Amino acid sequence: MKVLVTGGAGYLGSITAKALEQAGHTPVILDSLLVGPRKFVGDRIFYEGDIADRSLVRRIVEEHPDLDATIHMAARIVVPESVELPYEYYRDNVAKSLELFDELAALGKTRLVFSSTASLYALQPGFEVREGDPVEPTSPYARTKLMMEQALTDIASATDLRAIILRYFNPIGSDPDLETGYHLEHATHIVPIMAEVALGVRETFTITGTDLPTRDGTGLRDYLHVWDLAQAHVRAIEKFDDVLSATGETSTLINIGRGDGVTVREMLASFERVFGRSVPTTEAPPRPGDAVGAFANADRAKDLLGWKTELSMDDAIESALAWSNKRKDLLGY
Repeated sequence: MKVLVTGGAGYLGSITAKALEQAGHTPVILDSLLVGPRKFVGDRIFYEGDIADRSLVRRIVEEHPDLDATIHMAARIVVPESVELPYEYYRDNVAKSLELFDELAALGKTRLVFSSTASLYALQPGFEVREGDPVEPTSPYARTKLMMEQALTDIASATDLRAIILRYFNPIGSDPDLETGYHLEHATHIVPIMAEVALGVRETFTITGTDLPTRDGTGLRDYLHVWDLAQAHVRAIEKFDDVLSATGETSTLINIGRGDGVTVREMLASFERVFGRSVPTTEAPPRPGDAVGAFANADRAKDLLGWKTELSMDDAIESALAWSNKRKDLLGY
């Protein structure tokens, strides 16, 4: 299959593109390079531009009439930044995506896999969440993702566009071959920050939130290896029609996670065990927009996609450390 991957120069997009290639598919990358580095595109088919540029989307389809599906991963994703820059998040994540969806539908490219987030779930007793559970997004970022889910559901009901919405939990680690990985120069996510402390780039790791209603007071997340996340996209593309046929829906939600919850302190302990040394820490209040936490009930992913995680948290931490050691040679920082 030939698959348009928006945001394919980013951390998740580039690794998903590689997973598609290894499964025998051809990714076509559309990325503005606002965040993702050009180097992550490699020698793949590449269009530099905005997802809301309808003429560009039309040109891509004209030049690749055999496109079978789109994976829409392009988005701003940093929770504290979304609190500071809500206009930019709603513009780029919501308004621009609507232009893309409408143009794809008009062009007859009606299979769409959408990157959503588990951070929009409301807090549940026991922290396990299923796709039908209530949502209560706590940040502009999460609200943009919920808006796009709602928009896709409505568009799929009214047009020929069809959507599989993947609610990501917390991907960590790197491409297994260390060709791409987490690339933000100033990390905003837990494991890259720990790696920066471990390698002496930062002085301490700050635990944000220590009196939350979890077993040790710190935030709880469901961490999965980014390569497992990429494989979920391959399954979603390959089984797209079967999934919607099985559900009888024009769009559907699927959680993508390991199915267990890990607190920040537990992640820190795992990181230190893999790293072999302790990591200096400090404590601070929760960041603006942070959710208390959740972990996936991933039964639908297993039933509909035939997917489950294969790699361990230790695998992910080891790859994140290895990538952090190699990143400067590849990206210069």
